[in-house]
Amino acid sequence: MTTTAPVDLVTGAFSYSGSYITQRLLDAGRRVRTLSFHPRRPHPLQASVQALPYRFDDPGALARSLDGVSTLYNTYWVRFDHGHTSFAQAIERSAALFTAAQQAGVARIVHLSITNPSIRSPLPYFRGKALVEDALARAGLPYSIVRPTWIFGGDHDVLVNNIAWILRHTPVFAVPGSGAYPVQPVHVEDLARICTHAGQATDSIVIDAAGPETMAFHKLVALIRDAVGARAVILRVPPPVMGVAARALGLLVSDVVLTPDEIDGLMAGLLVSEKPPLGKISFSDWLNHSGRSVGRRYANELRRHFAPTADTAQDDPVATARRSRGRQ
Repeated sequence: MTTTAPVDLVTGAFSYSGSYITQRLLDAGRRVRTLSFHPRRPHPLQASVQALPYRFDDPGALARSLDGVSTLYNTYWVRFDHGHTSFAQAIERSAALFTAAQQAGVARIVHLSITNPSIRSPLPYFRGKALVEDALARAGLPYSIVRPTWIFGGDHDVLVNNIAWILRHTPVFAVPGSGAYPVQPVHVEDLARICTHAGQATDSIVIDAAGPETMAFHKLVALIRDAVGARAVILRVPPPVMGVAARALGLLVSDVVLTPDEIDGLMAGLLVSEKPPLGKISFSDWLNHSGRSVGRRYANELRRHFAPTADTAQDDPVATARRSRGRQ
């Protein structure tokens, strides 16, 4: 007698954290389906995952895409407003996804949030995350909310990778304010493990996903600088100056490097957890093993999410920009 493996759905299975969650589920013998804005995008997991497009325009079709799903792992969110994409839209779509899951008979939702969300937060990212958590709590399904800190490691890491790239290519690296505010990075493999374990819970739970190491932000930058063999001077600047510098660099690499809200959230110490860390992989140990390869290519967030046919990384966007100006 043969049995059919359960089906889980991971939104964005071809994205950063979603791909690691998907791989763990496949390794456990489960079948995986995904919803994606780019279901045909080439990816190593493409052959192992049933990929369907998001149908936020058709609630019935969205619910049908969840038929037969045991657990929904939701990584859907946006990092910043861009074009027609906005935090308000992401909140509305998340609520629609939870409603569709309830209609399709999904048994459990594992939702990826952020540490320290608050409906009263002045920061749209953290306020939006809190509003999505509230929508999930009202959906009427058992849930696990996983709140990661600063995710690092693996393929498609943006934050640490691009810090390393900047350190490799510029003589000065600016940090906003004192740089003494804490960060607590969690490795993406730890995050995936925490999420899949949360999928086995029986009650509705809220847990933090944080790494075992907490440090000041300026120390994190210095560790990356040393690991990649760079000589950039770490310069402390007022937050408004940091915002201007981030926008200027963004124009050079055709990307959003760092938003003012991200600067404020970082300086407020929101990327740490007060709970015992569930992550096992130390950031400094990981750097000792992987540092030399980090930041060799710039990871372009806009290209990754808004230009699906373009490359998602560039060897040297500064040189590319210079060549482009030379052809004009």
